[in-house]
Amino acid sequence: MPKINGLYFDVGQRPLSGRIKPDEVDEINTPSLPGKEEINFFKRKAEIYRRKGLAVVLAGPDGGILEHAFGIRGHADFMIDMISEPSLARRLLDKILTYKLQYWELMLKEMGNLVDIVSEGDDMSTQESLLISPKLYRNMLKPFHRELLGYIRKNARGSIFINFHSCGAVKELIPDLIEIGINSLHPVQVSAAGMNTKQLKKEFGRELTFWGGVDTQRILSHGMPEEVRDEVKRRIEDLAPGGGFIFAAVHNIQADVPPENIMAMWETFNEYRKYS
Repeated sequence: MPKINGLYFDVGQRPLSGRIKPDEVDEINTPSLPGKEEINFFKRKAEIYRRKGLAVVLAGPDGGILEHAFGIRGHADFMIDMISEPSLARRLLDKILTYKLQYWELMLKEMGNLVDIVSEGDDMSTQESLLISPKLYRNMLKPFHRELLGYIRKNARGSIFINFHSCGAVKELIPDLIEIGINSLHPVQVSAAGMNTKQLKKEFGRELTFWGGVDTQRILSHGMPEEVRDEVKRRIEDLAPGGGFIFAAVHNIQADVPPENIMAMWETFNEYRKYS
């Protein structure tokens, strides 16, 4: 993390950057799975939330399958892999998928009866476009997403709601995500191309819940309280009709958000949250 004005950690080194041999993928260490102490902590928290009548969300480990691949190989190298060495790319994606399946096998076995929502995801877009073409997504990455989400649904105890996080201009892939079994899309990054909330609701509202939508990038951080109020009302008006909207900011409330803007968001949400 930068020592001055730092809010996040940045990756400084990719463990498998540059030219590699396939067996180097097999040899890379995956993160440790949660231990007994961690699981017991999660269980206690989940039980507290259940007693309060709150929904319990269990998130997947770290980032998405593609995000892990970028973290291991680097963005440029893995982009090249997917085109010029697809067998190597799939080998790495399979390694990551195996780790994620082990995580979900453990967590659903230990506390699946306490969980209402599971959350997975993958950031596959910039603010202007997809990072990879729809064709490449369907040929390379979608099968891994399908297997992951299918495993979760098959091994969950009873009915489960699957949330999928994907920042940026992801609209073109929403039909694919619905097809492989997601129930909600987070964070609905309204500052990205094509992420018009009224249009998204019209096209996908019958099949998809929208989770997020309140602009963090400009309105919350740099807008006036009145702009925040207008933003909150707009997202509720666009996304709430008929249900299927979980109100939230697009990102975590950042350190530079003025307190008066936080209060404007909260007060306006409470004023307009109830259905008539």
